[in-house]
Amino acid sequence: MSILKNLWDKKQDGNRKEERSLLRVTFVALFALVIFLCVKRDSVFDWAKAGITVYRQNKEIAKRSAHIRELDETLDALNNNLDSLEKFAIERFNFAAKGEDVYLINE
Repeated sequence: MSILKNLWDKKQDGNRKEERSLLRVTFVALFALVIFLCVKRDSVFDWAKAGITVYRQNKEIAKRSAHIRELDETLDALNNNLDSLEKFAIERFNFAAKGEDVYLINE
């Protein structure tokens, strides 16, 4: 803290007047920039939250797209192959042909 206090004491400038003035201006500019980025309505924190939200949404879109592709493949198989349609009906809806016995086992 004493370094900052000494920075503002113009009596200590001596031969390094320009250098210390530049240091003061740089410090004030950085302080203003930090305040500006953190306090204004569209702050850095809001940008970070938005970035995280977009990342999560892109992951969800990829997951759902993979699920849609999987469902499309299942639908194509059911539309084009009678055996797979019959197997699907038996497994999913407990269908059976006439004369077949069906045993349901609940776990």
